[in-house]
Amino acid sequence: MARLTAPAPADIDAKTHGALDAIAKQFGFAPSMFTTLAANPTVLEIVMGLQGSIAKLLDAKTRHTIALAVSQSNGCHYCQALHGFISSNLGGMSAEEIELARTGTSSDPKRAAVAKFAQHVIETRGQVSDEDLAAIREVGYIDPEIQAIVTIVVVTLLTNYLNNVNDTVVDVPGADHQSA
Repeated sequence: MARLTAPAPADIDAKTHGALDAIAKQFGFAPSMFTTLAANPTVLEIVMGLQGSIAKLLDAKTRHTIALAVSQSNGCHYCQALHGFISSNLGGMSAEEIELARTGTSSDPKRAAVAKFAQHVIETRGQVSDEDLAAIREVGYIDPEIQAIVTIVVVTLLTNYLNNVNDTVVDVPGADHQSA
């Protein structure tokens, strides 16, 4: 049971309703994470803005790999389910690749390195070693891309924390078929 209260639809202003409608159109449903965040329209706007901005960073499969690796590291069952859904239904990732990303790897060497690096960022609270940086550079990432990786990690961390604090009820289609 969620620990934070989502507003009743009648209590949501028109602008926030519009944002939720856009989310529902994108995903095919309105994830409870967003309906709960509608209780504070500014927080919803921040989260949506950050997610919209990171969509410009790296390629989609790399972003999804990072989100899955981070969500697994943080034990965020809601984000694991939602990112699994997005990765599969909107990102073109196979079930095998989704599971590999959750474990901090990939069949693609560059994405495997990014998943491992993302988990090291979480584990070390950003205090990664010189070896960690050398490993991510060795597969071809340059400093601006490393900044992008860290940014995606932090945005995912934000939604992980919001959902972990709330204990958001998983309402993601097919989530019962995905490991969390």
